[in-house]
Amino acid sequence: MFQNKLLFSFAFFMVTTLFFASAAIAATHTVKRGEELDEIADLYDTSVYTLLELNEVDDIDKVTEGFVLKLPDHIKNKKAPVEKKEKKETIDEFEVVKTLTVEASAFTAYCKGCSGKTASGIDLKKNPDIKLIAVDPKIIPLGTKVWVEGYGIAVAGDTGGSIKGNRIDVFVKTKKIALNWGRKNVEIKVLK
Repeated sequence: MFQNKLLFSFAFFMVTTLFFASAAIAATHTVKRGEELDEIADLYDTSVYTLLELNEVDDIDKVTEGFVLKLPDHIKNKKAPVEKKEKKETIDEFEVVKTLTVEASAFTAYCKGCSGKTASGIDLKKNPDIKLIAVDPKIIPLGTKVWVEGYGIAVAGDTGGSIKGNRIDVFVKTKKIALNWGRKNVEIKVLK
């Protein structure tokens, strides 16, 4: 009788341990070689900002290969990440008002000294997938839709101290993407 109780207790302990261990495993993600934080956030239908805050990381560059990310609680019970399907706008849906060649650089919401909020009030940390550019409002008014070569359709939603005349800054998710973008001349089309 004692052996049966002991065996039952051991079995119960093992099943409980396995259950909680698998729940803990399901709530983490180990970063693989070449994997970007924005890709991981998309995979689990969350934001880069949420992942950084949850893992108490203040610099996106600290999240490298082998880093074990804690995931938000709503992910624990998900069997597989849900692929988001969103309608993509095409330039054919708009009238082109004017075409310009501009010097374009890139920025992220996670630079030193950045608040993550734009001149038009958009919180980029809460909207990491938004297509947005910083412009000189004398050239392109805030709120204008613009097609940018190599970037796509975006809204003119921010300004910047060095963004004067035919210069723009494209918003990207990570510092690595911004560095890869660099500084280059691109064609833009102001849309209506």
